[in-house]
Amino acid sequence: MESILLPLILSTSYLPPIEYFTSIINSKEVVIEQKESYKKQTFRNRCEIYSSNGKLSLSIPIIKINGHNTKTKDIKISFIENWQKNHWRAIESAYNSSPFFLYYKDDFKKFFTEKHEKLIVFNSKLLMLLFEILGINYKVKFTNEFLKYYGDDFIDKRNLISPKNNINNPQKFTSYSQVFDIKFGFISNLSIIDLIFNEGPNAIEYLKSQKNNELLNKV
Repeated sequence: MESILLPLILSTSYLPPIEYFTSIINSKEVVIEQKESYKKQTFRNRCEIYSSNGKLSLSIPIIKINGHNTKTKDIKISFIENWQKNHWRAIESAYNSSPFFLYYKDDFKKFFTEKHEKLIVFNSKLLMLLFEILGINYKVKFTNEFLKYYGDDFIDKRNLISPKNNINNPQKFTSYSQVFDIKFGFISNLSIIDLIFNEGPNAIEYLKSQKNNELLNKV
């Protein structure tokens, strides 16, 4: 018997991990949380890529205009340091020799030259590009109020997909070829760009093939 797809509640995320997208394609609709008090040290402003030295975390510097009570929708991006140049340089260094980097390069590069004031806007525009590349036809909704708990009619992964859980309870996905896997082996659940640059048009089929993994981790 086929499982019933439910709406999915997610946090905003910067170049989200593969788990983010396996959750999306196994859901009925996607709702992004914007009314929560912003949580630090999460994928909300961080992504993980595969560099020549292994896993590398890239973080967007942010400004909390209301301190610890700042809502996610109000988080601003700081440009005091040239993080865009540093992030793009790291991404280019990591994936320049991957099979599909040159094909998608220009789609992503513009996000590291244009300036967006708010993190959720920047993340959402990137998410729409990722949907387009992957061929995912979802219209993303945003929360109108903050609810601590959702009932059984929703899948709440706002805080389940996180760097901390990625270490303590790593999601193991089927291996695919990665640029530096000869040095460090396969690293699971990196940013979706790792999959896109290495697998290209086959990325969506890969995500669909991970359905059993997603169902097991739907908690």
